[in-house]
Amino acid sequence: MTNTKSLFETVTLGNITLDNRIGVAPMARISASFEGVATEQMVSYYTSFARGGFGLIITEGMYTDDKYSQGYFNKPGLLDGEQTQAWKKVVDSVHQAGAKMFAQIMHAGALSQGNRFVQETIGPSAVQPKGKQMEAYIGKGLYPTPREATKEEITEVINGFVNTAKRAKAAGFDGVEIHGANGYILDQFLTDYTNKRTDEYGGSTENRVRLLVEVSKAVREAVGQDFTIGIRISQGKVNDYNHKWEGKEKDAEIIFGQLGRAGLDFIHVTEYEAWQPAFPMDKSTIAANSALDNGGASLAALAKKYGGISVIANGHLEDPVKAREIVEKGEADLITLGKGALANHDWVNRVKKGEPLVEFDSEKVLRPDAKIKDFEV
Repeated sequence: MTNTKSLFETVTLGNITLDNRIGVAPMARISASFEGVATEQMVSYYTSFARGGFGLIITEGMYTDDKYSQGYFNKPGLLDGEQTQAWKKVVDSVHQAGAKMFAQIMHAGALSQGNRFVQETIGPSAVQPKGKQMEAYIGKGLYPTPREATKEEITEVINGFVNTAKRAKAAGFDGVEIHGANGYILDQFLTDYTNKRTDEYGGSTENRVRLLVEVSKAVREAVGQDFTIGIRISQGKVNDYNHKWEGKEKDAEIIFGQLGRAGLDFIHVTEYEAWQPAFPMDKSTIAANSALDNGGASLAALAKKYGGISVIANGHLEDPVKAREIVEKGEADLITLGKGALANHDWVNRVKKGEPLVEFDSEKVLRPDAKIKDFEV
């Protein structure tokens, strides 16, 4: 039996203490009502993870305004009293089952493929996104070219995150996670090829991370020091899976360094395989020097090094050995599971007892009513 004791230690994020170092990753779903209200199905879904032993559950992304933020139809929002009260039912149920819960708040930007408020999309620049819309989320064809956001609209984006974070606090959530990953609007500003702006939000890495920093600082100011907040960061995107930061570790130093000073309590890093080097060397370089391995620190380790705050690692860590190692190496303070959690809503309890885990099977996690899969996006 693998020694996984370190995974079951308590850990503090901001002002809250978790029962263990294992969380459920945010996974996009489309099981809310058309009006964005959380359903009884969602109460059952999230509570099942709490009963299965997970110390932390992070929600699917909630849209943040009634303009351009919604990414998919039947996504939940957190804009008004009805939506807030519906989420309060979810949070209360999760708390009664013994877990803490964070609200992930997101603006889809140019990757929106279902918005009940408007039809056009906005982004940092008028650059058509790569790839095709996701059919699993009722999308079809190419993404439309977004309109470049004005300064006033950038302010509205910030205000949307702020107002949603305040409602999350009112709903009883233990914290919020700002979605700055996976190709959505904050990541669009961060990414060189989607951000062609010539103002203070474009150009250098310092400028491109500016909006993420401004959102983080504004949310902190709005919710106060006693509410846990963090941000999710990735290199890859739902429409550009293999993207890597052009500046490599220097970019990591700037991005994580700036975010670490923005009032956040944690950085949630997601990669395909969390333990792999963030910027692997090419084979010819490795072959030319036998002293080199595949070279370099994981993105989680770089977040820890340059951010100076707590780090959550995500990416195929359903193997308890991999999960334990990334924690024991000090690269992350806790880990989150996506597909591993979907396959084993009781992953924590199973590992504690030394029981076998079920492998992920996409056909078994289809929603029976709408046949929609859950994904880490």
